[in-house]
Amino acid sequence: MANLDPQAEKYLQAFNQMPPIHTMDHKTVREMLSKAPQPPIESDVLSKVEDWMIPVSKDAEIKCRVYIPEGQGPFPLFIYYHGGGWVLGDLESTDPICRLLAHRTGSIVVSVNYRLAPEHKFPTPIEDAYAALEWVYEKGSFFNGDVSRLIVGGDSVGGNLATVVTMMARDRKGPDIFAQVLIYPATNLEFNTESHQAFAKGFGLDRELLFWFRDHYLRNEEDKHNGYSSPLIAEDVSNLPPAFVVTAENDVLRDEGRAYAERLKTSGVKVAYACEAGMIHGYFANMDVFSKNIEWTISRINEFLRTTDVITNRN
Repeated sequence: MANLDPQAEKYLQAFNQMPPIHTMDHKTVREMLSKAPQPPIESDVLSKVEDWMIPVSKDAEIKCRVYIPEGQGPFPLFIYYHGGGWVLGDLESTDPICRLLAHRTGSIVVSVNYRLAPEHKFPTPIEDAYAALEWVYEKGSFFNGDVSRLIVGGDSVGGNLATVVTMMARDRKGPDIFAQVLIYPATNLEFNTESHQAFAKGFGLDRELLFWFRDHYLRNEEDKHNGYSSPLIAEDVSNLPPAFVVTAENDVLRDEGRAYAERLKTSGVKVAYACEAGMIHGYFANMDVFSKNIEWTISRINEFLRTTDVITNRN
């Protein structure tokens, strides 16, 4: 029997009354989510919030949103990739979380609106994510950011993108990244762990929906076995930045997140790991329902960043 937090149980009772996403067209789902009510925004706790465009090719740009905290700086630069199965999600869906992250961690948060599948399949989203890293490294000082303190992070497939970006930066000899923050990340697109069976249906991210996301994202079977899509099976995960990996107890992705943390650790990477008891997939992006749990997770993120000397001398 699942150990569900009462708030999570109440949320799932309502969520499971909705039509299953995997039975719908992706454009219909996007339109439906765009009409969902947004939680109230605390706009007075940050110095500035503004949108910028990042060039990702000769003829394409993506939008990012920069959240600048109050204070003197220079501030760490936290590049954040949203979840949504590579198919859903945007700057608006992750806006409340990014505001809170910037305020609580004293970091400049750069939220990245990478291009989505199926219009832009693998590897376009990871290339967009990496282009955003390079842009922040180049432009970060303009925002009073400290480019020697780059953090990458994200939730769900955003966590997947974040850890893949660390590999790309290592392999391409790109910008140095000080830390990665992975919130219930997708790390192996085989979807074959015990938690995939235990929480296959009824816990917010059904296994059938995972297949729907994967089929939209990947071009072919070969992509599934690429280390840049499934970092858990990458040939080499050494020489990567310190990682904080957070999983949710009642989540299909729990075991692969934990396995990735363990693999990083055995490869010599400094790792902190936490499993949020009673929680479900998606809690970190749902401020309306899980605000207390989000606050607790962010406090753990802040502690991790402090202990890895990414954020220092902050009152």
